[in-house]
Amino acid sequence: MDPDRLKALLQAVEARQTSVDEAMRELREAPLHAAGFAAMGFAHADTHRHLRTGFPEVVLGQGKTPEQIAAILIELRRGGSTVMASRVSPEAGALVIAAVPEARYLPVPRAVVVGPMPAPDRGRGLIAVLSAGTADVPVAEEAALTAELAGNRVERIFDVGVAGLHRLLVYREKLETAEVIVVAAGMEGALPSVVGGLFARPVIAVPTSIGYGASLGGIAALLSMLNSCAAGVAVVNIDNGFGAGQMAAMINRKRDQ
Repeated sequence: MDPDRLKALLQAVEARQTSVDEAMRELREAPLHAAGFAAMGFAHADTHRHLRTGFPEVVLGQGKTPEQIAAILIELRRGGSTVMASRVSPEAGALVIAAVPEARYLPVPRAVVVGPMPAPDRGRGLIAVLSAGTADVPVAEEAALTAELAGNRVERIFDVGVAGLHRLLVYREKLETAEVIVVAAGMEGALPSVVGGLFARPVIAVPTSIGYGASLGGIAALLSMLNSCAAGVAVVNIDNGFGAGQMAAMINRKRDQ
């Protein structure tokens, strides 16, 4: 059951607008498994994660068949929340869309989303998502999409890396209004340090695997970000746009959510 619907149901019982028996009937019909998960043989879908953490389980498409992705999404969607599968190839995405009602495929972040986009009313303010280069956009888009699915306002600012720093400074006023800034960068991964030195906001750095030679598949950017001399920079794993978007959403979340 969606957390908002569960809260509304409890409030209705408290206000005597709904009887206890009616509330029990709705809870019985809702997909609330006693163990908090649905055993599917090949997976244990975490049907209570959105109740515990405010965000439903995300299906990692990498390594799963389209049939498995579709089945897990259908099971998670029963809870009422909009759900997502990440790292889904276009070929797999086409098969998942054919099998799952409401599903849509977003090619840039390579994600399948099932359900409507939530209203952007759960965050205190704006989350800004930056990419150093255009090649970093897919990872940045995964972060932006995740934050939006968690009910946040998101501003995307792409291709503003240190090779042309004047491009970033054009957006200075906008970035100063953000509550959290996510920065995706490959190559030497320098942009998060620059952003951390310019703005008094938490910066979530996402090293990407974009680069060649000594970039070592994103390890150079990862080490650069971990060694940042700018205060307030935290780092997630290489290409982990989802983790960055979720962390930004948790930092930005209103206290009553």
